Amino acid sequence: MKKYKHLLLSVFIVIVDQISKSFIVANVKLNTIGYSFFNDFLQIIHVRNNAVAFSLGTSLSLPIRTVLFIFLPIVVLIYIFYLMYYEKELQITNFQRWLLAGFIGGGLGNLIDRIFRSFQVVDFMSNKVYGLFGLERWPTWNFADASVVVCGVLMLISIIYGYVKNNKKAIK
Repeated sequence: MKKYKHLLLSVFIVIVDQISKSFIVANVKLNTIGYSFFNDFLQIIHVRNNAVAFSLGTSLSLPIRTVLFIFLPIVVLIYIFYLMYYEKELQITNFQRWLLAGFIGGGLGNLIDRIFRSFQVVDFMSNKVYGLFGLERWPTWNFADASVVVCGVLMLISIIYGYVKNNKKAIK
């Protein structure tokens, strides 16, 4: 059981994600701003995303969305779990296992919405980005999204760091 301690992070992320989404659904009317903080920098707004990141795939048919947004993510999450604990050739650090657990938690958080909220993921945090990438506000997000993005970026950094570190050893 100690081997699977990383999955406690996955469970924690799913719980925080689902509780926060339930709070928003219960307390903020759909498509309205419920709260605003820091001179409008952060808005708590209740919106639904029936696709994936940045609403990609909204126009796809239901059977294709079912395969791409439910079955494929399930396969990917199972594969990540397999890589974390059963792939012997892949050398994953303890830190990377924590990152993969965060990725699994975020993936499960949004997958739960897609399955139990008719493909509608509850998003509720909107940040002002002051024209970055031509946007006044960043697309609305939730804790699951944040977990996937942060863990993905940190995983990329850790892989690059490991690669550079190993190549320095090989040169010496």
